[in-house]
Amino acid sequence: MKVSLLVRSALLFSACLELQSAPVDTAQTRVATWTESWPGAAAKTETRAVKGEIWNEAIQAALDKDNSVSLPKRDQPYYLDRPIVLKSGQKLIAAADAEIRLIPGTNTCMVRNEHIVGFADKPVPEDTKPDTNITIEGGIWTTLANGTKDYNGNQRGASSRTQPVPGTHGVILLHNVRQASVRNVTVRDSRAFAVHLGNIRDFTVDGVTLDHHGRDGVHLDGPASEGVIRNVSGDSHDDPVSLTAWDWKQYSVTFGPIHHITIEHVSGAPAGKRGTDAIRLLPGIKRFSNGSTLECPIHDITMRDITDIRDFKLYDQPNLEVASGSDASVGVGSLQNIVFEKLTFNRIGSIQIHADTDRLTVRDVKLNFPLPAGYRLIEFGPRSATYKSKADDTTKWREIFSPDLDCTLRNLSVAGVRIKDESTELPIEEVVRVIEQKPNADYPKSTPKGGTGKGVWVR
Repeated sequence: MKVSLLVRSALLFSACLELQSAPVDTAQTRVATWTESWPGAAAKTETRAVKGEIWNEAIQAALDKDNSVSLPKRDQPYYLDRPIVLKSGQKLIAAADAEIRLIPGTNTCMVRNEHIVGFADKPVPEDTKPDTNITIEGGIWTTLANGTKDYNGNQRGASSRTQPVPGTHGVILLHNVRQASVRNVTVRDSRAFAVHLGNIRDFTVDGVTLDHHGRDGVHLDGPASEGVIRNVSGDSHDDPVSLTAWDWKQYSVTFGPIHHITIEHVSGAPAGKRGTDAIRLLPGIKRFSNGSTLECPIHDITMRDITDIRDFKLYDQPNLEVASGSDASVGVGSLQNIVFEKLTFNRIGSIQIHADTDRLTVRDVKLNFPLPAGYRLIEFGPRSATYKSKADDTTKWREIFSPDLDCTLRNLSVAGVRIKDESTELPIEEVVRVIEQKPNADYPKSTPKGGTGKGVWVR
């Protein structure tokens, strides 16, 4: 995959940044009091009274004065009661161990660019007057979704407290941006996507540590192109990396193609920590309320040097959080020129595809676990599973996937798939399974419901 000169220049620009940005004038902080919920003994919630300094005005003043701000390590967190807003050319640099904390009940993102524009019901126009050259580096960012039931009132990473842009849902939120860099951040105990990007070109996300994180790590809405996502690790309750050209409407600010992206050096949750450990690529066809449609393909993506990701999810999945059928892709999406290389599985994992796919390359894969009978690394075709929102009420059960839709695979290349300590490659027949669904006549006594769709491999 060829990365544009703009991406290279953005990488160089970020690498040359000095950590000595403008200091914050502490005189512009203000003192407030509030309560925080924390997990206590015997699974009971403890309430703590807090008196702390709110830093929004001080940070914004430093940015307005010098276009940069530096947050050194301090004994207490930098508390925020609304998002920090970065304009074009501005940078926020925090020490690696400086904690930035959202106070309870804010329910917004923590840092964002200035000109976020949403296009929930039409394609993104050609000129959206994007912000440019924005840098965020360092810091431990937390919205205090720390295991208590109410997540300290911070369930949504909205762009603002009043009239937020629909679909915004990030701790770090960059939408409608060109040439952006997010580096060496830790996102801890949060319910929004750690880094929510979209309508973006020429960007780098390099170094995201997920610490008991509640949703996606790096979540990318289309349209998006010419980007690098690397060095993502830790434990997340959802996908560490997610590329969603088409996605569920409540989590999408925009829709459109995603292409020319490199994802590399990503690892699943370490031993002893829970994590979903999946990478998602979700193409599709968006239908707007006026009946018009928009193709949202994903193409020219390279994923390399990835360890202990349980599943690569490249399949169609209608919206489960709204009325059945009210938010779904118009048929399966399309994938082109997708490359997987240098994958390591120390536990069972797979590449699951339900999309019209052309030019799929899988090479240099290590399967460091005993292969179960019938195991295949690549599973191509429609899936079926039952979502039981109420276990005792079968009328409320719903199909998770799209088991009645066919898909076609062309130009598959597989090389170097090996079992641990064996030099011989697995033959392609032991690497690929093509799925053909059948209706389950015994449903709902047994699940899933099944369907009529099939995968077609053109060899």
